[in-house]
Formats: sequence, structure tokens, C-alpha cells
Amino acid sequence: MARRKIQFESGKCYHIYNRGCNKENIFLNEDNYQYLIRLFSKNIKTFNVTIIAYCLMPNHYHLLLRQNNDIGLDRFIQSVFNSYTKAFNKMHSRSGTLFEGSYRNIVVNDDIYLSHLCRYIHRNPLDAGLVKDIRRWKYSNYPEWIETRNGRLVDYDFIKVYFKTSGEYEEFVNDYTPLKKLNKGLEKYLLE
Repeated sequence: MARRKIQFESGKCYHIYNRGCNKENIFLNEDNYQYLIRLFSKNIKTFNVTIIAYCLMPNHYHLLLRQNNDIGLDRFIQSVFNSYTKAFNKMHSRSGTLFEGSYRNIVVNDDIYLSHLCRYIHRNPLDAGLVKDIRRWKYSNYPEWIETRNGRLVDYDFIKVYFKTSGEYEEFVNDYTPLKKLNKGLEKYLLE
């Protein structure tokens, strides 16, 4: 097994993400989403990891996690997604890998990037056209951020450091215009 370029450190935040093998769906029904969310709940205390933001999409996921000790994050991810893959394969009578290789991770060292990353994660279903109202996507902790749902997979103290009120965060999320929409008709002028 290849060693990770990033060594996880206590107190730091990490953007963790992955998608289905061959871009296939990793969630086929409501039970799949709910099972993974239960695995998050079960494992955060065991491995002393804080979930700051998350969004589960049909063929990928995004997590913003904080490691609270010296060993938890890698073990948390391994435990959660190994369990999920085994259950998914059993439930759907399949075998083999579910994800496209090992998960990807980025250490988040900048506060501005951190707040924009939370918005990016929460806007995923809206920007993908899966919902017209981001509050309707059940598979993220955005409703906890804006205080329309009670949940355990959120760090309310973290939110208050960056946003004075839930309404302030909701405005921050809704005032964003994705580059794709902003640059409609200007694509030929973009340097990508």
C-alpha cells in the first residue's frame, strides 16, 4: 500500500473526497445514504474525529473533517468506508471495489479557503442540478448549519467562529454564483 503524502495531524482540518469506480453511483437508494450516515455517527466518537461539513452525492462524497488526536482520521475513514463497501456489496449482490482508488485528501490551512470549502461542499447538490432548493438535500449537514434540522454530525462551535448566525451562513451560500453560470457565453475567453 502506498504511503499518503499528507500525514494527518491533530487539530487540523482535511477535505476528504472520493467517487465511485468508473464514476458509477455509490448510493442506489435511501437505505445506502442512511447507512453511511449511521456509520459516521457510530465512528466519530470511537476515532475522535469531528465532522464539520459533509455532502453525499449519488456517485461521490465530500467530507470536511478535523482530527482531534494523533491517530483518528485515517482509521475513521478506513473503518467507515470498508464497512460501507461490504454492506453495499452484500445489499446489491455485487463484489469488488466500490470506489475509484484511495480517497483524496487536502489539508486546509487557510480560514478563507475553509469557509469557501464549506459552501462548496454544501452547494454540491444544487450546482449539480439535483435540487432547486439546497435545504431539500437530506444527505448533507447543511440543514444543521442553518438550524432547520437537529443533528449530531456538525460542530456548532466551529460554525459560530466563522458565521455569527445561521442566516449569515445561508446568505453566504446562496449569494454564490458558480463560474459555469457566471461565464455562460464567455467560455471561449476562459483560460483553463
